[in-house]
Amino acid sequence: MQINWEGVMPAVTTKFTADDKLDLNLFEINIKAQLDAGVHGIVLGGTLGEASTLTDDEKSTLTRKTVEIVAGSVPVMMNIAEQTTKGAIAAAAQAEKDGANGLMMLPPMRYKANDAETVAYFRAVAQSTSLPIMVYNNPIDYKIEVTLDMFEELLQEANIVAVKESTRDISNVTRIKNRFGDRLKIMTGVDTLALESLLMGADGWVAGLVCAFPAETVAIYELQKAGRIAEALKIYRWFLPLLELDIDAQLVQNIKLAEVHTNIGSEHVRAPRLPLSGARREEVLKIIKQGLASRPTLPEYKNLSAGASV
Repeated sequence: MQINWEGVMPAVTTKFTADDKLDLNLFEINIKAQLDAGVHGIVLGGTLGEASTLTDDEKSTLTRKTVEIVAGSVPVMMNIAEQTTKGAIAAAAQAEKDGANGLMMLPPMRYKANDAETVAYFRAVAQSTSLPIMVYNNPIDYKIEVTLDMFEELLQEANIVAVKESTRDISNVTRIKNRFGDRLKIMTGVDTLALESLLMGADGWVAGLVCAFPAETVAIYELQKAGRIAEALKIYRWFLPLLELDIDAQLVQNIKLAEVHTNIGSEHVRAPRLPLSGARREEVLKIIKQGLASRPTLPEYKNLSAGASV
């Protein structure tokens, strides 16, 4: 399947049962809610997917199950977050075997690779697979920045085609566009900067709170793309307190709690994570309940961009 690298692509959470097994029934409920809302792709095994806690077999199960659920309607991406080049190549091969349509890929984990090592890592994996790759550039959380000069080298690989732009610098969208045009597609990766980044030219949004609020997330994207900025902004301003739950150390627990209250998830996380408790839980519940109490009525937002001038 051809990936357009635009629109809303949820970085979905992994659903667990109370006894710490994959909850594929609840996972399917959430994926179907995403599809019903009109998302444009599914990203598995990211931070929200608790990737570091998943076994290789569980990643394969999730990929195959998602491919089955979406049935070709949207592309499925698996995240690659490995410590070694050898491990990353093996993970990419397994994702391709399991039916993934593309990869999201982080720099090497644990070891803080220098620029040359990081470039070599990405290029080696790209050369090993036929799948298109979206480089996840998040120096705030993962301590390695993929600079524009590094992308100049990376783009020698034809299947490195997109970036999940999470530097927190909105002007980086313009820098990328100025330097690479449409050769490098830009998926904004920070919920609290999403609309701003889209308006500056980002092609899409790898989103977090979409896991609990898929329709509102897709509506913002579709409305802004159709030029209905005021309507998108109104929803976005309502959404912002919830979106801020994504830029928190306990974002997984925050978003899973929100999923409970929109009836498409559970709070079960995998240890060492624990569900929210105490004062912080009450703070997050207050944000969620206030958001639900003032949840906006959405305009008809699907298919707005067909023929729209942007």
